[in-house]
Amino acid sequence: MSTNTTVASRPLGDTETLTQIRKQKPDWRGWVFTGPFAIVFLLVFITPLIYAAYLSFFQTRLVGGTVFVGFDNYVALFQDPAFWQGFQRVLLLLLIQVPIMLGLSMIAALAIDSARLYMTGVFRIVIFLPYAIPGVVAILMWGFLYSNNFGLAATINDWLGSNVVLPFSPQWIMVSLGNIVTWQFVGYNMLIFYSALKTIPVDLYEAAEIDGARGWQVTRAIKLPALRGSIVIATVFSIIGSFQHFTEPSILQPLAQGTITSSFTPNLYAYTLAFQGRQFNYSATVAIVMGIITAIIAYVVQLRGTRKEDR
Repeated sequence: MSTNTTVASRPLGDTETLTQIRKQKPDWRGWVFTGPFAIVFLLVFITPLIYAAYLSFFQTRLVGGTVFVGFDNYVALFQDPAFWQGFQRVLLLLLIQVPIMLGLSMIAALAIDSARLYMTGVFRIVIFLPYAIPGVVAILMWGFLYSNNFGLAATINDWLGSNVVLPFSPQWIMVSLGNIVTWQFVGYNMLIFYSALKTIPVDLYEAAEIDGARGWQVTRAIKLPALRGSIVIATVFSIIGSFQHFTEPSILQPLAQGTITSSFTPNLYAYTLAFQGRQFNYSATVAIVMGIITAIIAYVVQLRGTRKEDR
């Protein structure tokens, strides 16, 4: 009988088992499935990040061409008032609009899950429908409603005989943009919350009913704790979306000239620098800084939310 057969025919201790596992050759068959994704991920995600970081350490000058400047672009960015004004706008959007949006989404999900609404399927589709509309089409639609020269706002001003409703004025532009974002993404976040509610075991509801819990007591003791994980996910997505705010101001800029400037948000600022100002190095610096800020804030929120969920 061979040695391999002898070893296989008798029980192995923990030490012998670990020794044999270590001596086995690595199985590369898993890379057949993960390899294509890894290649695409490397080319589409990692490589652009590395290239953007590389560009941020250079400057293109009229005399001397492209030269290495170290952290000069970052120093200039942190002293750039245009960047910080745009950052304050997206931060304001995050602190005010996101809680309102998530609150409305949670209320809608709880209402649908309560089984007290008639035609819940239709109600769910109606709330989700704005997210299904292509973003550019939706923004153009809101641009028509908001315009000072035509559309709903202009019609109301004509009826009143004065310019009372001015969604594109500096005082109301952030409210107008926040309304568009809320209208678009309430349905998306509602589905996240509703999916979490549908995973709650029926046994918990039965136990609560035996204990005499009803209505708000069930919501507070069972449903809201079950939503903690989904709230963290929706909040992280909303943080990323707020700091990446670009599509709405870029499309509405021709209708709100003088209010939506080329540096209205950091992403719009980076786009303008790259494609209009041909300042690719400084644009890459803006992108890298915003990426780092977004990653840090999203990680902190996720970490705190996960700790609370574990408790």
